[in-house]
Amino acid sequence: MTEPLLKVKGLEKHFPIRGGVFGKTVGYVHAVDGVSFDVEPGRTMGLVGESGCGKTTVGRCILRLIEPTSGEIWFNGKNLVELKDEEMRKLRREMQIVFQDPYASLNPRWLVKDIVGEPLVVNHAASTKTEVRDRVLGLLTRVGLSEDHLNRFPHEFSGGQRQRIGMARALALNPRFIVLDEPTSSLDVSVQAQTLNILKDLQDELHLTYLFISHNLSVIKHMSDTIGVMYLGKIVETGAKNDIFKNPVHLYTQALLSAIPIPDPEREPNRMVLGGDVPSPTNPPKGCRFGPRCPRASKGCDGEPEMVEVSSGHYVACHLVR
Repeated sequence: MTEPLLKVKGLEKHFPIRGGVFGKTVGYVHAVDGVSFDVEPGRTMGLVGESGCGKTTVGRCILRLIEPTSGEIWFNGKNLVELKDEEMRKLRREMQIVFQDPYASLNPRWLVKDIVGEPLVVNHAASTKTEVRDRVLGLLTRVGLSEDHLNRFPHEFSGGQRQRIGMARALALNPRFIVLDEPTSSLDVSVQAQTLNILKDLQDELHLTYLFISHNLSVIKHMSDTIGVMYLGKIVETGAKNDIFKNPVHLYTQALLSAIPIPDPEREPNRMVLGGDVPSPTNPPKGCRFGPRCPRASKGCDGEPEMVEVSSGHYVACHLVR
């Protein structure tokens, strides 16, 4: 076993709710509540779940774009939570992010050469304008763009091209780890395939480590080596890709997999429809988060379930699994 590049232990993020005349804290949104996982070098960890389950918050907490409430985030042997601002600023060269919305993540007033070259200038990674330009051109070429795109503004590009610009910017400082926050969710299906193939090629070429966040299980299956299934701020099942897709144990995972479209009009889909609504993260259920929607819940499901290993590296948080 290779030593993990990233270790997340008991990560929590609670957003305060302000109310009243003086803006006092009247409650908290439990966006992330005790998430733990490891990512090995050169591998991809897929994080999947419904919208609002806390996937993006996990990614941003790891990079400390938002400060976690508690927990540990170990990157290459260093606990990021304990690092001072200057230490974290230096380490961020090794950790980058590709945002979900390619229309909002690029400065509309800047040329592409300035957008991609900014990390090089800010971090003094290139000494002259010529060197910056050459490095930017090399990055654009690597993601399938050309010299003709250097002096254009973001509004002159399609969504897929804009996402490639965001990818080039993320690669500027030769990072080891990249958070991919639903990088294909706003793209057409054909463009999604091109973008995913570029990401795969870059990973093989540069030995990159990914945290791939998505609600699209087909994309997660294509990209990931290991998968974590999130529900209401917690990981309810985690394991190797084949374990999750071929032997899903948690009922929520089974329901998600049953919703994947089948490309066969004559085959009857076997859908598992869950009753009720997702509980509010401001007042999550005590004990099992999935309990109010679980058709098999019983009196023995009162406490909070612990992760149980059902096979090698395959863990499930469910009272029904002993």
